[in-house]
Amino acid sequence: MNKSALTIALDWTPNTNHTGFFVAQGLGLYKDVGLNVRIIDPSTDNYATTPAKKLELGEADFAIAPTESAISLNTKNNPAAAVAIAAILQDDVSAIAVLEDSDISRPAELDGKSYASYGARYEDKIVQQMIKNDGGKGELKLDYPDKLGIWNTLLENKADSTWIFQNWEGIEAETQGIKLRYFKLSDYDIPYGYSPVLLALKDNITPLQAEYRAFLQATKKGFLHAQQNPADAVELLKPHLPAPDRERIDLLRAQTFTNEHYGDAQSWGKMEPARLQRFVDWLKEHKIENELQDISALFTNELLE
Repeated sequence: MNKSALTIALDWTPNTNHTGFFVAQGLGLYKDVGLNVRIIDPSTDNYATTPAKKLELGEADFAIAPTESAISLNTKNNPAAAVAIAAILQDDVSAIAVLEDSDISRPAELDGKSYASYGARYEDKIVQQMIKNDGGKGELKLDYPDKLGIWNTLLENKADSTWIFQNWEGIEAETQGIKLRYFKLSDYDIPYGYSPVLLALKDNITPLQAEYRAFLQATKKGFLHAQQNPADAVELLKPHLPAPDRERIDLLRAQTFTNEHYGDAQSWGKMEPARLQRFVDWLKEHKIENELQDISALFTNELLE
């Protein structure tokens, strides 16, 4: 069988948000549907080019990114028609994190404190609005470290706060006996979208529809296999992890934690229009995004069917 080549650009070094891709690859699920799938991550260029930019440049067929990246690509000065074709997680398991032994017990107390930012288009304003929603002024000291080193700035007391995934960095902290305090967006009246999602370019969807559908079905099987066989999934993921992650993270604990948030055979990958609309409306209300007119351009569930 002739195989179609597809490339996925991950948003981070491999972790449990990505397990299903590596399971599908390791079990031959992509090959079974005639696909040759390549998985690349930001460590290859030290995050010099974001996954979304790799998608835009045609260096990848799919990019893993938050909903905000779809909004940003569609509304920037030279827009790229990016469409979310599947949600990797059904629930938001990210949070703003601080060390528990710091003097920061709530978002309002981040005023005047340092925040290690990834430099994403909407990120800083979202965090500043969280502080305001909690009664603060939103006066953060913003730092922009090397992206792959951001997590370490919190651990090394070089930053007071940053945005993490509780199912990965949070499990690393737990494994290492480091206590964190979390501020979740939903607890401070921020109706966040999906993170991460799988992005594709709109212009590629029709000509490559058969390949994309096959890719999503094989990927879904990979994620559902991880849910049902977490220890097996960890063994398939482990070879792709950076050595420090293999050593510092309770991988089975991380996988078990994440499994609860993938969705199930009916819901995996699907996105609710109302949830995306609430997030976009919130961005507009707080003047964080003013250009987007129609959320239907941001996502489709059709390729999952």
